Amino acid sequence: MRNKVTVVGAGNVGATTALRIQQLGYADVVLVDVVEDLPQGKGLDMLEAGPINGTDATVTGSNSYDASADSDIVVITAGIARRPGMSRDDLLLTNMRITSSVTEQVVKFSPNCIIIAVTNPLDAMVQNVFETSGFPRNRVFGMAGILDTARYRTFIAQELDVSVEDVQALVLGGHGDDMVPLVRYTSVGGIPITELMAEEKIDQLVARTRAGGGEIVALLKEGSAYYAPSAAITQMVEAVLLDKKRILPACAYLTGEYGINGLCVGVPVKLGSAGVEQVMQIGLTEDERTALQSSAASVQELVDVMRKSKEESA
Repeated sequence: MRNKVTVVGAGNVGATTALRIQQLGYADVVLVDVVEDLPQGKGLDMLEAGPINGTDATVTGSNSYDASADSDIVVITAGIARRPGMSRDDLLLTNMRITSSVTEQVVKFSPNCIIIAVTNPLDAMVQNVFETSGFPRNRVFGMAGILDTARYRTFIAQELDVSVEDVQALVLGGHGDDMVPLVRYTSVGGIPITELMAEEKIDQLVARTRAGGGEIVALLKEGSAYYAPSAAITQMVEAVLLDKKRILPACAYLTGEYGINGLCVGVPVKLGSAGVEQVMQIGLTEDERTALQSSAASVQELVDVMRKSKEESA
C-alpha cells in the first residue's frame, strides 16, 4: 500500500511538487485548493502522465479536505504572493490567516501527519503552523535551507566549472536577506572553497545566494521560482517516506539549540520517518553565531507582529 501525501495549494509550487512526488511512485497524492476545478484539472492531467512515466501512483484534485484524510505528510504551499504596494506586514498577516485556517483542517483530517510548510515568509509561517497545530516539534518543519543551499552550490559549480554533485555546502538562518551561508563548511570534492576561490568572489556568490529568489522574480516579471523549490520539497518528502535519515537544512523549532529558544529557524537536521529526528549542532565561530542570532532576530520580529495581531483580534 502506497503512502499518502497531500499538497495544499495548486499554484506553481504546489502543482509541480505534486507531480514530482507522483513521479517517485512512493505515494498517492491529493492536491487541495480553494479554486473550483483547478486542482481537479491539474490532478487529472498528472494522472494521465502516469502511463508515460511508468507509475501507478495517483493524483486526486479536490476543493475539500475530506479527500486528504489520513495523509502521512501534508505540504502547505497555500498563500498569496507579495503584490506591488503591499507591505511586508500585510503579506505576513494575510498568509498567517491562510496557514492558520489550512492547519486547522489538516489537524482535523490528518491528526498523525507530518507537516512541511512552504508558504512565505517562510520561518514565520512555520512558527504559525507549529503553534496552530499543537503537534510535537518533530512533526512540523519548513523548506528553505535546501533551496538556499542548492542555489549556493549551483553558483559555486558554475564559477569553478565543476559538477554540482561535488559541491558541499550549508546555509543556515532565516529564508531572507540575512540567511547565513557557512563558507567554512563549503567544499568542492572535499577541498575547502577558500583553497579554490578568492575571498572577494566567495563574498559575491554569498550575496547572490541571499538574493537568489529575488533574481528569479526579476527575470520572470510575474510570479516566483517553483522548479527548484518543488525539488527541495520533494527531497524532504522522500527522506521522510523512505526513512533516509538525511542530514539536510530545514526550518525547525528550536528549544535552546544554537542559543535560540522557542523559535523556528533554519538549521541542519536529521530527517527520517519521524520527521525532524535530531537537530544537528555544529560548531560555529563567533561571527557565524552572531550572524545566525541576527537572522533569528529578524524572524522573531515577524513572529511578534503575528502574536500582536492575534491578541488584538482575540
